[in-house]
Amino acid sequence: MAGKNNPRSNSRMTIFLFLLAFSLLLFLFSLSPLRTPSPTQHFHVSDAETSFLASLDHFLLAHAQTSLKDDDTAPRDEPQNDDMTKKLDDAVFHSEMDRLLSDPYYPVSLPLRVYVYDMPPKFTHDLLWLFKNTYRDTSNLTSNGSPVHRLIEQHSIDYWLWADLIAPQSERLLTSVVRVHRQEEADLFYIPFFTTISFFLMEKQQCKALYREALKWITDQPAWKRSGGRDHILPVHHPWSFKSVRRYVKNAIWLLPDMDSTGNWYKPGQVYLEKDLILPYVPNVDLCDAKCLSETNPKRSTLLFFRGRLKRNAGGKIRSKLGAELSGVDGVVIEEGTAGDGGKEAAQRGMRKSLFCLSPAGDTPSSARLFDAIVSGCIPVIISDELELPFEGILDYRKIAVFISSIDAVKPGWLLKYLKGIRPAHIKAMQQNLVKMAGKVVNIKLHTRRSQRVVEGSRSQCTCECRPVFVAVTLPVRPSCFEPTTTIRTKMLSSSTTGM
Repeated sequence: MAGKNNPRSNSRMTIFLFLLAFSLLLFLFSLSPLRTPSPTQHFHVSDAETSFLASLDHFLLAHAQTSLKDDDTAPRDEPQNDDMTKKLDDAVFHSEMDRLLSDPYYPVSLPLRVYVYDMPPKFTHDLLWLFKNTYRDTSNLTSNGSPVHRLIEQHSIDYWLWADLIAPQSERLLTSVVRVHRQEEADLFYIPFFTTISFFLMEKQQCKALYREALKWITDQPAWKRSGGRDHILPVHHPWSFKSVRRYVKNAIWLLPDMDSTGNWYKPGQVYLEKDLILPYVPNVDLCDAKCLSETNPKRSTLLFFRGRLKRNAGGKIRSKLGAELSGVDGVVIEEGTAGDGGKEAAQRGMRKSLFCLSPAGDTPSSARLFDAIVSGCIPVIISDELELPFEGILDYRKIAVFISSIDAVKPGWLLKYLKGIRPAHIKAMQQNLVKMAGKVVNIKLHTRRSQRVVEGSRSQCTCECRPVFVAVTLPVRPSCFEPTTTIRTKMLSSSTTGM
């Protein structure tokens, strides 16, 4: 039935999200600089430099003819009527039955199948060209002075994912996922709309108009109508992107930088861990590989380093308190700065000279600084009580980072005393784990977070919502495990029930 939820598909959906997340983690943090393809080679992600701008140049060159095609002449997905939705529903049923009879492990077998929408160029290639053609406009800043194009690069996970999904299967990184060209064969549907580029580089009203066009295009698709969008993946990696219309697509799987439980960016019920996927920011600094780390680790003379904006809203207000507490202290470097005007070089230089890198909350609980620290071999000191981390079902961040509660962090002298009390052997172990995180493949165990359920005996969808909330608290633990005290990330379950 159109719009009805399929628990079997949701189990596969969750596994797909874990595979997708892990593959992206490896792509962002494990690739060393790669060779650059010649202009005659077909573009694929694994050939390109890991620099967003360099990769984008090669991608647009390879797809130049596609981006120049007119909407009316290019063969692409077009919205259909309700009859097409019914036909698709029937085709999906027959496809699922065939797979059920031929594959004893269905629906949890691999590879998973994703259908990538062929959207009009104004939602895809044209926006990439807009970024490329305006990249040198260094005067384009956000309201707080951050360079817009660098901000877009931080949130360019949508580009890396799309570029890989549409590459030939033999050249792709996400080998556990195959692209299919028939909608009835798909487990999931990917929407390749660059919501962040359009938000920052288009005039406000023009952007809102494009959002409305994209919304209509997406929700008119038969596959969307069939599931209500529950099997669709939508990148909204910047908290401002698609904001004016995203309430209409809240059933879709959102690719996010964090959950932001403060309510400043997402409305209640729009995002939660059981449905959406947190993906990392793209690092601002270059990867410090094994050779780099062997040279820099013995020379890390700064105890604690921070460079960034000290004035932030919401949970980020702690930055100014930390700045007041730590500025001028021996062994600590606190600098005000942005990613522009030499900021990348200054941040990279400072992180590679430091043992610990401060990673407090920003306007949202997350910050790109965490991933800059990881690829720099600098142990992150995370001070963000409501932070949800990417891939936390896969990676144990306690092995590579220090978690401090906001209450303890601002106590006079407490933070530095704690950091100085960590044994050298424990610091070395964390540095070694950072190398594994940033440069090597790790083993994973896949598990199912959730599946959307239909209440037994009812035709109505369950409206219960149980979301885990993580709160950072400082608790004493045995010295044999950690240092005198450490911050444990404690899961507290909160549930709200409506309509029952």
